[in-house]
Amino acid sequence: MISQVNKRRRNDDPADDPGQEFLEAVRDVQPLPDAGRVVHAPKPLTPLPFQRREDDRQVLRDSLSDEAVPDMELESGEALAFLRPGLSRQVLRRLRSGHWATQDQLDLHGARSDEARTWLVDFLTAAVKRGQRCVVVVHGKGLGSKNREPVLRRKVAGWLAQRSEVLAFSQARPADGGSGAVVVLLKGPSAKRPPHADDQTEDD
Repeated sequence: MISQVNKRRRNDDPADDPGQEFLEAVRDVQPLPDAGRVVHAPKPLTPLPFQRREDDRQVLRDSLSDEAVPDMELESGEALAFLRPGLSRQVLRRLRSGHWATQDQLDLHGARSDEARTWLVDFLTAAVKRGQRCVVVVHGKGLGSKNREPVLRRKVAGWLAQRSEVLAFSQARPADGGSGAVVVLLKGPSAKRPPHADDQTEDD
């Protein structure tokens, strides 16, 4: 039988104390010399304004009406065409002829109206930030929609006409989608004013 004295001795044994064991282990460790360097705490990261960005996008989406703008001619015959008032007709002719090389494309096939409007807003905003001048928006020919009507085609034309960065758009050439797409001319990053009808030439 183990006596009470032996039990107390075992409980008081420094070997059973983890703190004492640590001190024994680091007894011969020498601290590094003080180099005088101050270690600053890292600066907290700036929170990303996700909610503000989403609010801004919502404002842009809501600002685009589904109704055609009454004082803007959106169609010429069967082909979609739009020219910002005050611009030379030569701008539209150049756009139709492929004078500006297309730099990006947005495909809205199968998108619902609200989705298409959001994607279009984001696409145009990004294109302007990248300094792109000419892009293609594929709206489809409406063959898979109810009554085979190109509903999205008309809406995309109306939305584009309401965007201030859009100078002109026209039905794409067959290689770019034909009647199922429009080629869009955007303002240049350093453009101060659009070319007017009395200008002899237009900037590329």
